[in-house]
Amino acid sequence: LPFLLPKVQGTHPDCSVVLYFQKQEAECLEIIRSESQAPGTPGQEGCRTEWDGVSCWSAVPVGQSRAVACPDILHVFKKSKVLIQRNCTELGWSSPSPPYHNACELEALGSNNDTEAKARGSPRGCYFVTMKVLYTCGYSTSLAALSLAIGIFACFRKLHCTRNSIHIHFFTSFILRGTAVFIKDTVLFSDESLDHCTMSTVNCKAAIVFFQYSVLANFYWLLVEGLYLQTLLLLTFTSDRRYIWWYILIGWGVPMVTVAVWVVTRLQYDNHGCWDDYTSLYWWVIKAPILLAIFMNFLIFLNVTRMLAQKIRSPDISKNYKQQYMRLTKSTLLLIPLFGVHYVVFALFPEHIGVDARLYFELVLGSYQGFLVALLYCFLNGEVQAEIKRNWGKWQLSMESNVFNLVTQDFTA
Repeated sequence: LPFLLPKVQGTHPDCSVVLYFQKQEAECLEIIRSESQAPGTPGQEGCRTEWDGVSCWSAVPVGQSRAVACPDILHVFKKSKVLIQRNCTELGWSSPSPPYHNACELEALGSNNDTEAKARGSPRGCYFVTMKVLYTCGYSTSLAALSLAIGIFACFRKLHCTRNSIHIHFFTSFILRGTAVFIKDTVLFSDESLDHCTMSTVNCKAAIVFFQYSVLANFYWLLVEGLYLQTLLLLTFTSDRRYIWWYILIGWGVPMVTVAVWVVTRLQYDNHGCWDDYTSLYWWVIKAPILLAIFMNFLIFLNVTRMLAQKIRSPDISKNYKQQYMRLTKSTLLLIPLFGVHYVVFALFPEHIGVDARLYFELVLGSYQGFLVALLYCFLNGEVQAEIKRNWGKWQLSMESNVFNLVTQDFTA
């Protein structure tokens, strides 16, 4: 598994385990097939190669033994020096000694593709069910808040500006990401009778492609927000609408090109499964641009903080401008959750370390990120609140005027 990459959630936690054992089984069955086709040596008896569901036992003569180690899956089996042994007898292979469940100590996650179904009554199973409920509520809340925020920015003419246009695109990327999560869950996990780890349908591939595009777009509109804030500081609070098309090209175009390259690569060289296996080297086509966007956002966060500190402390800046800088300083508090700094922290560790914390940050807190953005960029925005109050007052005056006209007409009549 790649160690220095942020995880883009798109596969079931058990799938890597299932695919590992399927690969081992396929290799073992190929050895068995070749042995069955090879001419046997007269007078030589022994135990043929056998797959026992966990390990492949190579053929040995009667009276000899074979020893194997525990399966090498870091986030499933703990490191163990114990060897499992089987003897070849006249009756065939003996039972593994010591048994797998004694020799190979399990980590928190299991190694069966039906682990989730079997563990629903266990504390671990309840943990994942609770996690899914939380991120479903989070994405639903975010979708409702973001849709309302986009409606507010679109309805009021005085809110039409470059800054709010970027916010609308940013909100839309969050809506796409939340929608993609629901679509992916529906296509891959709604039918428990299907093996989602080996599924290879057009629908599941399309769901994963849409999911990866929405994730990339979300990261790159995060980058656009940072670039725009930095541009405002460099241009001393003057905005230029000609940059908006460059921002759109970065936010929507770069992810589209990246996903197109990834799709063509998978179709040409690795067209198996549902394209959600993270052991494939072709995941670098998706993950490298994400890591680049996160790294650039982190640098922008540091640079914006530095520029704000310099401008606020400068004696040459008037009090009014300092107040504007202070308002921007408050917005930089958003840069930590918005620019994905916690993804940078997790990217420094292997993916099997801190799984619970990673799931909590990326699924639960990540699902409420859209609501937080809508809250701080729209609902708590003083300019938005003032415009809503102004239009509310105009509507009340209009209603009072209409009522007065009706009463006057009735009286004169």
